[in-house]
Amino acid sequence: MINTLLIIDPQNDFCDPAGALSVPGADEDCARLASLIRRNIAKLDSIHITMDTHHLYHVAHPIFWLDQNGKMPDPFTIITLEDIRAGTYRAAVDQYRHYAEEYVTTLEQTGKYNLCIWPPHCLIGTWGHNVYKPLADALHEWEMSVPGRIVDYTYKGSNVRTEHYSAIRAEVSDAADPGSRTNFALIERLKTADNIAIAGEALSHCVANTVRDLVTTIPVEKLIVLTDVSSCVTGFEHLGKEFIDEAAATGIRLMSSREYLA
Repeated sequence: MINTLLIIDPQNDFCDPAGALSVPGADEDCARLASLIRRNIAKLDSIHITMDTHHLYHVAHPIFWLDQNGKMPDPFTIITLEDIRAGTYRAAVDQYRHYAEEYVTTLEQTGKYNLCIWPPHCLIGTWGHNVYKPLADALHEWEMSVPGRIVDYTYKGSNVRTEHYSAIRAEVSDAADPGSRTNFALIERLKTADNIAIAGEALSHCVANTVRDLVTTIPVEKLIVLTDVSSCVTGFEHLGKEFIDEAAATGIRLMSSREYLA
């Protein structure tokens, strides 16, 4: 049996209590993941890490938008199509004004999320983009145990025109950017495993959407959601619960990090 671990966005800005978008409990999630890796160094055949990777200027960051008074919206502001048409919010850069309305319209039509303005996070080249050190140390130990094997890193989110919660594809694909479309290369690498255990941050957003995309391309019996190593963004706990119920109904195995490979 080939066993793999897919860890979604275990980065400082999510996992460190001082991070820009710190997820409550994520530091403890990483501690449990580090223990899982150390216990199973010989049993884990591969490890895949996704990395949220943003520019400061981004459609879901305050700098992209202005309100009626010419001020940037506060983090966690929800911007709807109705807000844009009413003039409550507009794109700060003229060339994006029509696109902004199209983008929010498309988001609302998918029925998953309204546009949420996040604190700038996981900015390219910053401390917040790095893997949380307690977990990074365990990943290095896994690599050191068998010279030649490496953790597989996938970067997502650098397109400023779209959110990219899922590791598999952006929320709205950009025709000019292949990186926003389905990541078939990652899918094919994951498919080689018999057991794909999924963890990381945040359960309410990036983990949930990654799993939703994986079930359309990988047999559901291969997928495992580790229930004690993912937490929700504050205020979005209901989305995490809805996802866990959905995953169970789909036939995805749910287990703790202690149960996986025990």
